[in-house]
Amino acid sequence: MNAIFPLQRAAVISKGAGWAAGGLLCVVMAFIVMVSTSQAFAHAALIKTEPADGAVLAQAPARFLLTFSEPVSPLVLTLVKPDGTPMPLTSFRLSDQTVEIDNPRALKSGTHVLSWRVISTDGHPVGGSLLFSIGAPSEPPVVSEAVDWPQRSAIWIGKVFLYIGLFLGVGGAFALAWLAGDGRAGQRFVTAAILCGLVAAPLSLGFQGLDALGAPLTQLAQPMIWRTGLGTSFGWTVLIALIALGLGLLSLAGPRVLAKPFALAGLAGVGLALAASGHASAAEPQWLTRPSVFVHGAGIAFWAGALVPLGLALKRQTVDALAFLRRFSWTILPVVAVLAAAGVVLAIIQVQTPPALIGTAYGRLLLDKLALLVFLFTLAAVNRWKLTASAEGGSTEVQRRLTRSIGVEMLIVLAIFGVAAGWRFTPPPRALAIAAAQPVSIHIHALQAMADLSITPGHAGPVAASMIIMTGDFGPLDAREVTLVLSKPDSGIEPLKRAATKSGNGGWRIDNLVIPVQGRWTVRLNILVSDFEMVKIEAPVDIRP
Repeated sequence: MNAIFPLQRAAVISKGAGWAAGGLLCVVMAFIVMVSTSQAFAHAALIKTEPADGAVLAQAPARFLLTFSEPVSPLVLTLVKPDGTPMPLTSFRLSDQTVEIDNPRALKSGTHVLSWRVISTDGHPVGGSLLFSIGAPSEPPVVSEAVDWPQRSAIWIGKVFLYIGLFLGVGGAFALAWLAGDGRAGQRFVTAAILCGLVAAPLSLGFQGLDALGAPLTQLAQPMIWRTGLGTSFGWTVLIALIALGLGLLSLAGPRVLAKPFALAGLAGVGLALAASGHASAAEPQWLTRPSVFVHGAGIAFWAGALVPLGLALKRQTVDALAFLRRFSWTILPVVAVLAAAGVVLAIIQVQTPPALIGTAYGRLLLDKLALLVFLFTLAAVNRWKLTASAEGGSTEVQRRLTRSIGVEMLIVLAIFGVAAGWRFTPPPRALAIAAAQPVSIHIHALQAMADLSITPGHAGPVAASMIIMTGDFGPLDAREVTLVLSKPDSGIEPLKRAATKSGNGGWRIDNLVIPVQGRWTVRLNILVSDFEMVKIEAPVDIRP
């Protein structure tokens, strides 16, 4: 058998191995549930708002600005009034990474909540809220951020069954057309897997729409849900997947002369569907990541799809079983090599640093998948180099052991599908690092002067601060000195004072600055306008962990 599954001794390929793999499958599923209990992070991080979160304004703003770490598309924008009444915000414009939202009416005094839900380029939605007050703060209205477990479970199950359709269904159709000869063992299973995929693909699109809009499962039948899901990048994945599944089905039911081209096109469709959306396909550089996802997806379909047809052929001792085994055994080696290389490339791009393997939910899922793959590759090596030769020689006992081994491999493959589906709710460390590196920016405005201040990166630790100083009416201000003062009395931190150096065009900069703790700081700029005039402006700024 082919070397795509984990190593164990021949004894592991017995009933005890089956129980071990079954137990391992249960552990993996439980681990996925535990990992998914944390709030899902998104790839697009909010880095600047106008008004600032927690700001107290003298009058209602004419517009709201939300700036993210990457371009986004708004899905739901709502302003919740102090009395709890929601007001949809439907007029907005996109400018690079900023969403500019019109405020349609005058707002009364009190604390308001601007709730937003957007979708990033990788197809994953993200939501959040910011509070601001007009006049004086009031008790803020409650905006629920609870995880919708029925919706999340439906998304996960839909992903798993879509993988079954693509990898076991379309991949199985390819194996029957290209490797099985005239044998038809496993055709019913492959057909059933493809039908599972044909059901799961459109349902997954609906689940994507629910997640994008933050809607419950009870709204699945609404047309807006499906239009929203189709409008995301995942819509392309579903459309291509449906074509791949259809091609796989045609290769089984159509004329035999067309089986091979249909199956080959279906296998390519599996890779294209996975490369159309998702964590890895959205990563840079896309000239590397998208082809890697394509190769990885097509390779998994080639390998996993052959397991059930091959296992059933060996079990039934069909005429073409040994020829099937021989073809698979020799072709799987280069496939596994390319598959592994693509997986390593994607893992390095997504994880970036070894500590992220332990410190992030994505990394822990990756370790879980790697553990399964070690088991799988070890078993495959035993199959390939210890059992295959004897099976090809006609040993019925070895053929039975090989059949049992394939059953164990199938359990491991299903567990890997479950882990991969869990990544839907966990952003890769790459995306978290991009978000963490984004600056925090605030605009400080007073009658005498104003400033645009950016602190990069916007989290606790070593940072750099840059400032553009202007007059109160947006004119140039040729200040003699600028001093940055940071204070956080609630943490017992006395004011930190640093003199800025001039960088031209009204800009000032401070390097080698350290912000020791996260949280809300008060930032003050002491601007020396002349020998006799000092202007002080200040505002709060939120520093991330």
